[in-house]
Amino acid sequence: MIAKVKKGDKVKVNYTLILDNNTVIEKTDETNPFEFTLNSGKTIPGFEQAVIGMSPGESKSVKIPPKEAYGEHRKELVMNIARKDLPEDLDPQVGQQLRLESDKHQPFIVTVTGASESEVIMDANHPLAGKNLNFEIELLEIL
Repeated sequence: MIAKVKKGDKVKVNYTLILDNNTVIEKTDETNPFEFTLNSGKTIPGFEQAVIGMSPGESKSVKIPPKEAYGEHRKELVMNIARKDLPEDLDPQVGQQLRLESDKHQPFIVTVTGASESEVIMDANHPLAGKNLNFEIELLEIL
């Protein structure tokens, strides 16, 4: 009987992550495959669902919508911050990622999406929030 991936299995896969505009975001290969345990919370739900039922050596292509990946882009996570409220030695550049702390001292990452003389726009959404994720997945083995 051919083994098929089920919840709780540890697997090794290769994948290519491509956005709808055909931009390749990430790619693994034989020298650096991705290993994870299903249901461990370490991967997005849509990716886990795609791997369930696969057999070693099998490949597939899947499109994972935002709700099964990093969620929809949330406007309330985009902040306009006055430059005068930033540390003097900080000169944020568009595209830069910064680590901030919430009022409760929880760290979170923001991406600078805009900057002017008077303010900086920071986005705390995951960079892939609101995007369809297209994966080409090859199951190498069930560990």
